[in-house]
Amino acid sequence: MSGEDKTRNKVEEISGDAKERMGKVSGDKDLEREGSKEKSKANLKQAGEKVKDALR
Repeated sequence: MSGEDKTRNKVEEISGDAKERMGKVSGDKDLEREGSKEKSKANLKQAGEKVKDALR
């Protein structure tokens, strides 16, 4: 299950990065913030997965 979580988190990170970049290019600050938030959330989840892996 951990591999699925890691993949899901990576997809969320990439999606957030794409939203953030689209927001910057289009000048849409809301989209940029949403993407940044999504990317940060995914990075935190990935950090949690790494901690779980380290404890195994």
